[in-house]
Amino acid sequence: MTTDKDTLLIKRYASRRLYNTETSDYVTLDDIAGFIRDGREVKIIDLKTGDDLTRQFLLQIIAEHESRGENVLPVDVLTDLVRSYTTQAQSVVPQFLAASFEMLRDGQSKILENFEHLPNPMKNVPGFEAMQAQQRAFLDAMMQGWGAATGSTGPAADDDDEEETTSENELKAIKKQLAELQAKLKNI
Repeated sequence: MTTDKDTLLIKRYASRRLYNTETSDYVTLDDIAGFIRDGREVKIIDLKTGDDLTRQFLLQIIAEHESRGENVLPVDVLTDLVRSYTTQAQSVVPQFLAASFEMLRDGQSKILENFEHLPNPMKNVPGFEAMQAQQRAFLDAMMQGWGAATGSTGPAADDDDEEETTSENELKAIKKQLAELQAKLKNI
């Protein structure tokens, strides 16, 4: 139950109310989302058990934003995340997402700086090429476990040509999704 001194500790009472220990008042999920947007680290614990509930509440905040039409995560990405829970890619996904968001965070000021001055600011963001290489490696790793998870039907599994075609089609679909995400980032 220890927290960094800069981390805002929120306690969930048995009544399910959330209590801000810093200001000694009750808060809502929107308040917590605001703290996070303002750059605060937040830790939410259950007062009775001491369990860390932060992940659960962060997912709930994301779900509420998505349900209100504030779509950040495309359906294809959400589908791939669900799929990753049942494939060999499960071990790769958290590290990939964390590294990608860290690179985005680190390069965000450069993006804003270059946005007004260059036709394609993403090319000059530090680590952009590394992020692309990491994305390619991630896609390759995910493709290794997707043959069975996608529920593809067809001839016997020993038919190498059929497997290769299916993998190529899946890879093309993922590359298309990645290109769409990159285009959206470029337009930010």
